[in-house]
Amino acid sequence: MLSIQHIVKEYSQHKALDNVSIEIEKGEIFGLLGPNGAGKTSLIRIINQITASDEGIILFNGEKLQQKHIAQIGYLPEERGLYKKMEIGEQVLYLAQLKGMKKTETLKKLKYWFEKMEMENWWNKKVEDLSKGMQQKVQFVATVIHEPELIILDEPFSGFDPVNAETIKNEILELNKNGSTIIFSTHRMESVEQLCHSIALIHKAKKILDGKVQDIRNAYKDNSYKVIYSGAVDILIQPKTFTISQMVNKENTVELYTKLSAPYNTTNLLTELMQYGQIQHFEELIPSMNDIFIQKVKQTNS
Repeated sequence: MLSIQHIVKEYSQHKALDNVSIEIEKGEIFGLLGPNGAGKTSLIRIINQITASDEGIILFNGEKLQQKHIAQIGYLPEERGLYKKMEIGEQVLYLAQLKGMKKTETLKKLKYWFEKMEMENWWNKKVEDLSKGMQQKVQFVATVIHEPELIILDEPFSGFDPVNAETIKNEILELNKNGSTIIFSTHRMESVEQLCHSIALIHKAKKILDGKVQDIRNAYKDNSYKVIYSGAVDILIQPKTFTISQMVNKENTVELYTKLSAPYNTTNLLTELMQYGQIQHFEELIPSMNDIFIQKVKQTNS
């Protein structure tokens, strides 16, 4: 859907993006990750044609990105852009018409979305009378009302309590299920694992990691396991097949965090432990996206 090729962007003496290339498949939820100041917002602004790149090209469905594609994009910025003195209903109606929607069509869809998001009584309220979370709901509706092919969400959960964050998460999944491609920029790594199919990690203007979420997590596995068993503890003083990173003695069980020693495998590990106790729980410890994020950024900094 979106082919970002060798994008470079400089502001005065600061390079915001340095030869960044990313491929985003049609119909996926794509996580755009990175610390503050990494270059994510600069890339999002280029996709939305708010600013232009100095070098490189972006293809939208195989065509060079141009003005006509704006109507097919929905953008929820991190900094909210609503008119504080304007009534909610008229404001969303106005924003939808800017995307090319007819008034009668817009009113019908707004009725649907206002009911869906529990905003039925907000039509005549002003933005300044709403909480940050309520304003976020309004802007989310304005972002998706025209049913864009590509939806770009920059920190969409900012300002939401857990209940409304869950509501928005479910709406994102529903929009994706109905065919929208979604770029999801966030610092919340748990949201990435719940929502995203693929990610790109940008740091210091460069892309330092990209790929499918599960493939990336599997690539960072290091033969670590968690085992809970009941039995003798003293056998763990000099284990043969594994090293111990942490051991927690509980009332009737031992919680063990281990790492396999070469050339042994999980069968060897379990066989050794089963000689001395009963295995109650066994799982491989796969690094979280948060762990990988921190590791990659630290590596780049060093």
